[in-house]
Amino acid sequence: MPLNADLAGRIFPPTSYLVGREKIREFARAVRSTHPIHLDPEAARAAGFTDVVAPTTFTTVVQSPSVTQLLESPGTGLELHRVVHGSEKVEHRRPIVAGDDLTTTLTITEVTERAGSHILSTVCEIRDHTGDLVAVVTSTLLHRGDDA
Repeated sequence: MPLNADLAGRIFPPTSYLVGREKIREFARAVRSTHPIHLDPEAARAAGFTDVVAPTTFTTVVQSPSVTQLLESPGTGLELHRVVHGSEKVEHRRPIVAGDDLTTTLTITEVTERAGSHILSTVCEIRDHTGDLVAVVTSTLLHRGDDA
């Protein structure tokens, strides 16, 4: 099945993610971040935060349900074995902390074709429970063609 040409402009339903303290600690250890604000609630509070602070790349965890939603949606023409992550840019408005109840909305902003492959440009807006923007993640996914 070919890639659906009408994907550009598609907005997926918001996904939810409740940020847990232990998940932040696990992620910090996995990326070898030893800063105390990522591991110790008291150190985070002393630095002015309500709880432990997620490393900047934790947005990957928060947006993962939205990306999965895209990849598993019927009718897109996406074949998982052909998808390669291209690029990613994260713009933080504020740090993510344990206890944040976040929603992510993924939008496909553009689909282009090059040399038989397709590039999907996406934007994920991550918002807190009040609707305030926490981070914007701009990414590209390469959907390899038959000859790629």
